[in-house]
Amino acid sequence: MKFNLTKTNELENIPAEIICASQVEVKEVSWLWKGYIPFGKITLLQGDPGDGKSTFVLNLAAMLTSGKPLPFCDESIEPMKVIYQTTEDDIEDTVVPRFIKAGGNPDNLLFINEKDKMLTFTDNRIPDTIRKTNAKLLILDPLSSYIGGDVSLNMANDVRSQFNPLIQTAKETGCAIIIVGHLNKMQGAKSLYRSLGSIDVVGAARSTLLIGRTSSERPSERMMVIQKSNLAPTGTGVVFNIDELGIEWIEERAATADELFCEKTGAGRPNVKYEKAKEILTNLLSDGGKPQSEIMLAMENENISRSTVFKAKSEIGAVSRKVGSSWEWFLPEPDGSIIHDDFIEIP
Repeated sequence: MKFNLTKTNELENIPAEIICASQVEVKEVSWLWKGYIPFGKITLLQGDPGDGKSTFVLNLAAMLTSGKPLPFCDESIEPMKVIYQTTEDDIEDTVVPRFIKAGGNPDNLLFINEKDKMLTFTDNRIPDTIRKTNAKLLILDPLSSYIGGDVSLNMANDVRSQFNPLIQTAKETGCAIIIVGHLNKMQGAKSLYRSLGSIDVVGAARSTLLIGRTSSERPSERMMVIQKSNLAPTGTGVVFNIDELGIEWIEERAATADELFCEKTGAGRPNVKYEKAKEILTNLLSDGGKPQSEIMLAMENENISRSTVFKAKSEIGAVSRKVGSSWEWFLPEPDGSIIHDDFIEIP
């Protein structure tokens, strides 16, 4: 039997271009916030309504635009341009006042005017503005407003076709892109299935972060945890308080997304390295505070991971305090006071 094959797409005639691995220029991943937010990639930040996602990213923007170190990071950074797009709050009476209150530099916070036409992931104004301003971070809040009005979040093909231009923009410009999204109402489900829409939403992001409440007894306390990371080992969670004064960064804490959202804790055989980490940490802090960098180096020498160190820290009750420009860890005294080298802090 003879078939008559008809050309349906001129792209079928493009010759294959072969690239050998030896021709590829290998690069390391560059991080805006190491372990959490990569440059040149998409990061998805999700949480239930009212749990502080927008406040969280606005405070990050304030730090970045003013050159302040990000939470629990000692490295100084250069002030940078941040593009912030939101349909959740008005910029005049909510976004800008809160941003300034958080210590942001208003000269470095930018908005693309959406008065005549709403932005979508495929809008040329996004890459054009990033290139014109040399912005290092773009925030789109929320996902449902910017993916496009005629796109179904539940259809994998729709999701991918919309995300691909934005993924390419991030890659070509080196700009970090954070998309803020809501979770669905499947309370108690594994965190991966709490994402709104198709699983391809999570699949399109290289880093997925979740924000949730830590305890009903501490209504203002939140934790950001890593749900998925394609570029680095899963790191620790970041605990913070939200109140009328803004955000107070509390500590890093070992926790998984499922532990935060499903209230599950690990069980099973004793963890030898965990017990060793507790012993080393107790000994290190027994005579006073120690820099976090010194503690991590000691643990690295014992081949103990950061997440295990932070679990041990939480278990023995150690706390973090910023001393000068670096973070130090301390063991509270029996009366709850914390001994520093030069003073005693009474709670």
